Amino acid sequence: MSLFEEQWQTYRTVLEHDSMEHRAIAEATAAMLGAWFDQRGDQSPSVALVDLGCGDLARLSPLFRSLPLSSYTGVDLAASVLALAERQMGHVRFPCHWVCGNLLQWAEEDVGRSVDLIHSAFAIHHLSDSEKVRFLNGARRRIAHDGLLVWTDVFQEEHESRARYLERYVARVLQWPGLTGVQRDAVIDHLQRCDWPARCGWVESVASDSGWSLTWGWRGQHQAEALALLRPCI
Repeated sequence: MSLFEEQWQTYRTVLEHDSMEHRAIAEATAAMLGAWFDQRGDQSPSVALVDLGCGDLARLSPLFRSLPLSSYTGVDLAASVLALAERQMGHVRFPCHWVCGNLLQWAEEDVGRSVDLIHSAFAIHHLSDSEKVRFLNGARRRIAHDGLLVWTDVFQEEHESRARYLERYVARVLQWPGLTGVQRDAVIDHLQRCDWPARCGWVESVASDSGWSLTWGWRGQHQAEALALLRPCI
C-alpha cells in the first residue's frame, strides 16, 4: 500500500466514525450558507466559490452542488486528492476548476477579480501564526465587499498552550474507534509535527486588524473544532 493510500484509509476511518464531528460541521456549514444566500436575495448574481484545502469533498459535495454558484474552484496540495474531489462533485451546472497549490499562495496572488465566497476546512491550522496573518490579509484583499469566508478548523482554548492542546487532542485520538495502532501513531505524529492551531481570541483580534468582522457560527463539543464566519468590514 502506498503512503497516500495509507493516509487516505486513515482519513476515511476518522470520517466514517465522525471522530472530528464532520457531520455536525457539514450541517452547520449548510445552515450558515443557507442563511447567507437568503440574505443576499434571489436577485443577487451567482456566487464564485473558492474551497481552500478542499480534500475529496466526500462530506460537502452534496451541499456545494445545490448552491447557486457561478463557479467552484477547489485548491489542494495533493493532486491525487483533487482527482477524487472532481469525481465526487460529478456533473454540475457550473464550471469547476481544480488547482494543485498552497492556500497561502492563493491568498497572496495578485488577481484583479474578487471572490464572493471562500471556504476552508481543517487546513489553515497548518500555517504558522505569521502565515495566518498573511492569509487573512490576502483573503481580505481577494474577497468581494459583500463576500463571506467560512473557516472551519481546530482552535486552542483561550490561555491554552500548544503543548496542552496537543496533550488534550492526543488523549482524544487514543480513544478514536476503528484505527490500527500504526494509523493512530501516524495521526499523533502528524498532530505534533504539523498542527499549529490558533487561540480563538487571537484569531478574533487578528481578523479585526485585517479588516474582517468575525462571528462564531458553531463550536464542537470537544473545545477544539469550530466554525468561524468572517465578513469584510465596509
